[in-house]
Amino acid sequence: MNIAELSKIYKESGIVGAGGAGFPSYAKLNEKAETLLLNCAECEPLLRLHRQLLASAAREIMEAFETTRAALGAKEGILCLKEHYTDAIAAVEAELGDFPNLRLCKLQAVYPAGDEVVMIYEATGKVVRPGGLPIEVGVVVYNVETMYNAYFALHGKPTTSKLVTIAGEVKNPVTVRLPIGTYVKDAIAFAGGEKINDGVYWLGGPMMGIVASGNTPITKTTNSIFVLPPEHYLLNRLHSDPKIEIARAAASCCQCQLCTDLCPRHNLGHPIEPHKIMRAAACNDFKDVNAFKNTFYCCSCGVCEMYACPQGLSPRKLINLVKGGLRANGVKPDSGVTASDVDKNREYRKVPVNRLIARLNVGKYEAEAPLDNKVKETSEVKILTSQHIGAAALPCVKQGDFVKTGDVVARAGDGLSVNIHSSIDGLVTDVTDKFITIRASRG
Repeated sequence: MNIAELSKIYKESGIVGAGGAGFPSYAKLNEKAETLLLNCAECEPLLRLHRQLLASAAREIMEAFETTRAALGAKEGILCLKEHYTDAIAAVEAELGDFPNLRLCKLQAVYPAGDEVVMIYEATGKVVRPGGLPIEVGVVVYNVETMYNAYFALHGKPTTSKLVTIAGEVKNPVTVRLPIGTYVKDAIAFAGGEKINDGVYWLGGPMMGIVASGNTPITKTTNSIFVLPPEHYLLNRLHSDPKIEIARAAASCCQCQLCTDLCPRHNLGHPIEPHKIMRAAACNDFKDVNAFKNTFYCCSCGVCEMYACPQGLSPRKLINLVKGGLRANGVKPDSGVTASDVDKNREYRKVPVNRLIARLNVGKYEAEAPLDNKVKETSEVKILTSQHIGAAALPCVKQGDFVKTGDVVARAGDGLSVNIHSSIDGLVTDVTDKFITIRASRG
């Protein structure tokens, strides 16, 4: 199979990154690739669906990974797992003999090991330039569930469901496969329902997640739902007022530089220095233009404000304000920025996952959440036409149409885009340029 053939399959099957921002997988296929990485580091604390899936379906995932490597003509594929994922490691090692071009790389239990820039350095020793793409150093990174979806795409089945870990203040934490478009409130029922009456729904990991409503639909990039009490530390940090955070920086920032010292990207030589943004906020000092422009190289991992700062200040929030302001005024990152040397103290500045979990006060939610990989039934789905980076898909069904699971309901838009498929058998009840609602039916 060549790149063009594989690209067509991935695009038409709706394959996008299942562990991050949803970058269309076909667009990563590039003949310049020398190395493929399989990301099973589960960047965020508490997440476990990728290691669970790899442990139960290693053969299928590795077959799709090898097919992709061979199509690109890459020299090797590296499966990157944290060293304590013993079940997944055992499953991979049991299959490796049949895949001579694949090898295993064990990662430390640190955050953010799943950040692709960090992972590429750990697995290959290569540093992606600030603002650059992995392919510039000959690397392509795919997520575990992405390759699982790719396996089925290679056998004619498009992406119509998503694995989601449901935990927190629920009765029976579980990792469950849901039709894409399932509402959050319905998803929680598969974990036995909530244990509290006023729970807040947190989508994603504790470091980079967002708050959602019960009517928020599951997308191709939804990895987890945590039900949190409204007074939880994470929610207090999320909802803090940026104006107050600026005032707090002025009052409390002592320029210890721990936010910069522990920044994973800074330690790889990227010119992001959170303490300089804090200095500008504290002193109204806007002379260092580079400090502001270099905020473009922040990956928003949150180490600076959720772990490093001894004062509990919010460098990430202020950095995001700066980035937003620059973009709103048409400012773009400088081209040709290069990384400096990797910091010699980097090994001593990694953030242990167990200490991070304790700092975030989420240890009580670190549940087994056993994997249930059978697709659940739901009465209605709301399928978004934009579940990926790039152009939204264009609806190709109308109200009153009956569709079956796997039918194309929105075709890839112009430019970077993928098809969207029905996730259930049912009646189309509403169609807009942003979503398609389908009510379950037997026809």
